[in-house]
Amino acid sequence: MHVYYTGFVIIAAILWGISGGLAGILMDKGWSPLVISFYRGAIGLVCLLFWLLLKRKGSKGSSTKFSSKTVWWAMLAGVAVAGNFSFYFLSISESGVAVASTLMYTAPIFVLMSSFLFRIESITPFKVISMIVVMGGISLLTNIYETGIGQLNVLGVIFGLLSGVSYALFIFGFKNASKNGRPPFILSIAFATFTIVLFLFIDHSEARSVLLSEDLIWFITLGIIGAGLSFYLYIEGLKKTSSSVASVIAMVEPVTASLFGLVVLGEVLTPTQSIGLVIILVTITMLSGKQKGYKRKKESVGVEENI
Repeated sequence: MHVYYTGFVIIAAILWGISGGLAGILMDKGWSPLVISFYRGAIGLVCLLFWLLLKRKGSKGSSTKFSSKTVWWAMLAGVAVAGNFSFYFLSISESGVAVASTLMYTAPIFVLMSSFLFRIESITPFKVISMIVVMGGISLLTNIYETGIGQLNVLGVIFGLLSGVSYALFIFGFKNASKNGRPPFILSIAFATFTIVLFLFIDHSEARSVLLSEDLIWFITLGIIGAGLSFYLYIEGLKKTSSSVASVIAMVEPVTASLFGLVVLGEVLTPTQSIGLVIILVTITMLSGKQKGYKRKKESVGVEENI
């Protein structure tokens, strides 16, 4: 059964990859990164509230258990999502997709470090080697090796690293909130916080113009697949998948983004990029096959994930 949960994480990553392509199209049309991020999260919030409503109807009147601590952790997760979306798009605007996507996917390193420091899960040589190999594959896939250090935009690098830190912080906040709360409730609080935080920073006149724009359908599509549906699948997948392993599996996103560019935008993958794509897929497959072993080891030391 664990393979199905791993599949949920992979599908979520595919949707995120498509979302990156859609966001890139909207940015090419002149929309600002923050406004795109705002609508992605706000529309995602509507989807998650619908999920929460369905869960409440299916609970036959039972109340949702939560505490003030749960709410605070959920709000932290919401701030982290706002940072992840926004810093990633800002990094793209400053340094391009190659640098931004590679830096954003330093997230598993931060996840692994935090999981080890807080004793959430054990660190193993296989996890470390897998992340190093996947990072190498992403470097080949995104062609970052062709960008000299002297040509790197400092703000782009900082924004890219902050997007990775934000993603790791989301996982940390969500897992702590989930100890006393249900995913629909936690994600609803998180994305409500996301919407409020970003609303304070966006250009309100530009945000209003989206509602009358012919691009509105693209914003809606981006919000549904890039936040609502994808986060639902990802959280479902985390039920039987450890955070660090799920983070590495989710790296299939840049592969999807590259295929999006190949099929939709008419881009061509170089032989080196193809090698990077294969490295990522092979490593993800091997990591997925080891998942049951990770779960048994965690249970043997009394670490239980309740999502």
